[in-house]
Amino acid sequence: MKIRLLTSAFNDLADGRDFYEQQAAGLGSYFLDTLFSDIDSLVLYAGIHRKVFRLHRLLSKRFPYAIYYQLETDDTVVVCRVLDCRQHPGKIRAALKKPR
Repeated sequence: MKIRLLTSAFNDLADGRDFYEQQAAGLGSYFLDTLFSDIDSLVLYAGIHRKVFRLHRLLSKRFPYAIYYQLETDDTVVVCRVLDCRQHPGKIRAALKKPR
């Protein structure tokens, strides 16, 4: 199984890294390591997560972030967004409705 991250997901990860790096030195790198580990777990566990807003949602183990992804027919996992769960639900819904 292959994993492909969309530009929007990379941008979300960069925003999260910047936020946590401002909180404490090195925390941004830890954030990225943790989220990429969660994303890598999709090789084994893709498709078992609950669907929210028509996308599968994997909740991060260490940070309040959700990884939204979909399965493609060619055995590829496409990570669409990586969003902070502390946002207003309407903002999350709007972010997921934007065209990729």
